[in-house]
Amino acid sequence: MATTAEQPSPVAEPSPLAEPKPLAEPSPDAAASREGRRAGKASSRDRLLDAAAELFYRDGVGTGIDALCKAAGVSKRSMYQLFAGKDDMLAAALERAAPGYQALVLPPAGVPGPPRARLLHVFEQLERAALSPGYLGCPFLATQVELKDPAHPASVVAARGKQVLTDFFWAEAARGGAADPALLARQLTLVFDGASARAGIGADSLDGLAVTTAAALIDAAGVTD
Repeated sequence: MATTAEQPSPVAEPSPLAEPKPLAEPSPDAAASREGRRAGKASSRDRLLDAAAELFYRDGVGTGIDALCKAAGVSKRSMYQLFAGKDDMLAAALERAAPGYQALVLPPAGVPGPPRARLLHVFEQLERAALSPGYLGCPFLATQVELKDPAHPASVVAARGKQVLTDFFWAEAARGGAADPALLARQLTLVFDGASARAGIGADSLDGLAVTTAAALIDAAGVTD
C-alpha cells in the first residue's frame, strides 16, 4: 500500500530483555466511546473506526476509502476532516482494537498463576479463537505482512502490539526460571505467529497442536510451575 500520510518518527520497540510493560487498559475516552456506540450514539469517527477494523481484517488493508465510507455511512469529506488519510485511519483502528485482542489471548492482568500455566493460557486461547468462523489470524501480524513497510503508521502500531505478547512471554519465562527467557520468548512468539497464520488461512486445524508445541518448548527451557 502506498503511504499517503506523513510517516511518523520511528518508535523504538522494547527489547525482550527490557522490563515488560503491563497490558494496556482501555482509556476512559475509549470506554465512553464504546458506551456511546452501545446506546446508538456512535460518532462519525467511531463508525469509521468500526468499519475500518472489520473491513481491513476481513478484506485486507487494500480496502478503499469509498468502501470504508459506505460501510460507515460517512461522507469522504467528513472522513478527511477526521483523518489525514486511510493510513492514519488504519493505524487508529488497530490501536483502538489492540487492548481487546490482547485481553482475548493474555491472562487477566493482576491475576496470579504459575508461569507455565500462564504461558500455555495464551495458546489455549489462540486455539479457541481459531475455531471461530470469522477467524483470519492475528490482526497485528496480518497488517505487518500486508503492508511490508515497518515505518507505516499501522505497522508501528502492529509492532507494538506484537511486542506486548513477546514481553509477556519473557516475563513469565523469567519468573519460571527459564535458562534463557529471551530465547524462549522469541520461540513462543514464533509458534504463536505461525499457528495463527496457518489457522487464519485455513491451512491447518490447531486442535491441540499449538498448545503441545508451546509446552515442549516451555518444558525444554526448564520453566517450572
